[in-house]
Amino acid sequence: MNILRTWVYGAILIAMTLAFQSPATAQENTKDFFNKLQQRLIADGFNPQRIKALYRNQDVSFEARGVTLYFQHNEATLDYDRMTTQPWIKEGREYMRENAEALSKAQKTYGVDPGVITAIIMVETKFGQYVGTRSILNTLSTMAALTDPDVREYLWKQLPVDRRFERKLYEKKADQKAEWAYKELKAFLTYTAQHHIDPVNTKGSYAGAVGIAQFMPSNILAYGQDGNGDGRIDLFDDADAIASIASYLKHYGWKPGIKRKQAYKVVYHYNHSKYYVNTILKIARLLEG
Repeated sequence: MNILRTWVYGAILIAMTLAFQSPATAQENTKDFFNKLQQRLIADGFNPQRIKALYRNQDVSFEARGVTLYFQHNEATLDYDRMTTQPWIKEGREYMRENAEALSKAQKTYGVDPGVITAIIMVETKFGQYVGTRSILNTLSTMAALTDPDVREYLWKQLPVDRRFERKLYEKKADQKAEWAYKELKAFLTYTAQHHIDPVNTKGSYAGAVGIAQFMPSNILAYGQDGNGDGRIDLFDDADAIASIASYLKHYGWKPGIKRKQAYKVVYHYNHSKYYVNTILKIARLLEG
């Protein structure tokens, strides 16, 4: 009880301090959290001028709110069942008609059923309607910066008291997410440079997933495809997203005439959730009807 009271008093003092600071000062304080991260990126071979310019941008900031949501994410609370209802299936069939050429090309090239690709796009972003609104650069930078003890302590204090798990588990999750996010951040910076995409204004999920297909940056580098032939891989473009999903599924073993048991294993690579996989396969079956 005393510990809780101490934390509450501390939180109030922090809130009062921030309230009396100008927004610019508060932003500068958290922006310092990226200093060590910049040094690490430069040491790993990224252009110093580019890195420093990116992190000086006024739109680059510490994404505490989004990252705390990621720490609290629970797949079991998501309602995938509503996506198997008739209105959603009707919309899925319309999407297939509108993108018939891209889906047919993906099927011929990669052997992946159009219904499965469509089901994934439906569940991930409802056909591109909900691709996320958070800065990918801010999200991945914030998680990657958790290698710094000061940053980790600050984020811990942002977690809602009634939804915190024990500190030991938080430390374990922070270790895992920091290294994972740093790898994804490097992939994101590489991808955006290769395809002339503005990293500051690229938005996505609070986990750092990008575009209609919700690929993590490392998966874009590994499996992303230029479906529309314009020389760029843009996961916000339907044709590119469709081809990229097909490429990903083929890599993990999808083939024409695949049996359900093997199809389950392949889709599981896309999202490690039994609930998710069963929903994808059910939607694909309903789309065929």
